[in-house]
Amino acid sequence: MGGAHEVVDLGLSARTAADAARAVGCRVDQIVKSLVFRLRDSGRALLVATSGAHRVDEAKVAALVGETLERADADFVRAETGFAIGGVAPVGHVKPILTLVDEHLLAFDEVWAAAGHPNTVFRLTPAELVRMTAGRVVTVA
Repeated sequence: MGGAHEVVDLGLSARTAADAARAVGCRVDQIVKSLVFRLRDSGRALLVATSGAHRVDEAKVAALVGETLERADADFVRAETGFAIGGVAPVGHVKPILTLVDEHLLAFDEVWAAAGHPNTVFRLTPAELVRMTAGRVVTVA
């Protein structure tokens, strides 16, 4: 991952941002949700790393990337990232993925993201998230 980031096994499923926040003792908006979309025209994957408190405005994101977004099914997500839905990490994908990072996450000293399994997370700074994903910081909600 490009740094010393300890993976924490929560011992229980953290499939929702609220579950993860309770487990690590942080605010829901400090949880990074890694949502994968399929870009309709190109067929490419798009990862939106958003705050656990936000719902992605798909029309806004589509305008930012210049393509209509489609929901990615489980097979597409696994093929593009190597992870199953519910445990998609923002980094470590099997293919390079265009990534947008929710600007709201930059308000925190630290955030928590899935570490490749629904029971695991890791802590990092928002600056590390942007650097490690090569993500573009935007408003997504």
